[in-house]
Amino acid sequence: MTIRFNFPYLVGTELEYIQDAVKYGRLAGDGLYTRKCSELLEAYLGHGKVLLTHSCTAALEIAAILADIQPGDEVIMPSYTFVSTANAFVLRGGVPVFIDIRPDTLNIDERLIEAAITPRTKAIVPVHYAGVACEMDFIMEIARHHGLLVIEDAAQALGSSYKGRKLGTLGDFAAFSFHETKNIVSGEGGALVINTHHFVERAEVIREKGTNRSRFFRGEVDKYTWVDVGSSYLPSELVAAFLYAQLQHINEINQKRMLIWKKYESTLQGTAHQGHIRLPVIPEACVHNAHLFYLLTRTHAEQIELLAAMKAKGVNAVFHYIPLHATDAGQRFSKTGSSMAITEDLAWRLIRLPIYPGLGASDQHEIQRQVIDWVSDNVR
Repeated sequence: MTIRFNFPYLVGTELEYIQDAVKYGRLAGDGLYTRKCSELLEAYLGHGKVLLTHSCTAALEIAAILADIQPGDEVIMPSYTFVSTANAFVLRGGVPVFIDIRPDTLNIDERLIEAAITPRTKAIVPVHYAGVACEMDFIMEIARHHGLLVIEDAAQALGSSYKGRKLGTLGDFAAFSFHETKNIVSGEGGALVINTHHFVERAEVIREKGTNRSRFFRGEVDKYTWVDVGSSYLPSELVAAFLYAQLQHINEINQKRMLIWKKYESTLQGTAHQGHIRLPVIPEACVHNAHLFYLLTRTHAEQIELLAAMKAKGVNAVFHYIPLHATDAGQRFSKTGSSMAITEDLAWRLIRLPIYPGLGASDQHEIQRQVIDWVSDNVR
């Protein structure tokens, strides 16, 4: 028996839409299905202009250009995140300034942001870990006070909200991911959300290789040409067609994941109450999308032992990020703006359990049983 960590969920119309895109005869980006996806996301979020991209990384790179990141400019972010969060700014010569995370949500500790601001700071990048919102009101207040941009890394957060507002609509920009490990997938894929309107036209140019091609297709200019920096950030229509099928079922997919998430929580709560493991903390102001379910062991040694025990029995539970400030590249390209004690502790105790809509009840039970049995046999 092998229980995979992740398996993409199909809604059933993906191939139908791909075939339709092929018949339509336009496979490059910004065709029918790209527009459908953008319009659906704009309606779902209720705010902002959505530009589909070939990855969340691409969306973050466009945001870095829009933020006018120049060599030496600083961008505040957590170290406990995926490398793309930092790379997008390093590519522009920017310097990630890592600060510690909160011990409850594992999100950026908003109380440490202001002390990390310098005259070179250009932006703050909150990362909504596990689809649970950062303290966005506090972060936005700091940003506005200091004249900084806020770029939400919402890679894991489609469908989550903060105080009734959808994540991805709160900062100046936001980036979503549709990588196959996310809730809504297209294999690879992403979206940039632009919530500050005057950036929209330039974002279109950057996304279209630095040309005003979008204006040309809207009939606003009689030809298009090179007008700014940019790159090829569009997804193909085949990717967009697959994604459109998924996006039509956002709520259904998230609800299926939530049933599993809540089952994990209720079954493992007793073990957590005994102090042997810790489960995710969801603040009252946050509604999450069940992107992932993690637990924290008491020590790094227990993390290693539990992961090995589950792997030996065919369950692919996994750890998560290596803190970026501790990596070779992180030490070359970035700096820290606070103590990283919480990051360095929790990163080495975290275990993610398999969670995806097709995970059957018997497999869920087996995963839970293995955690409970291992704790019972090994933790005192």
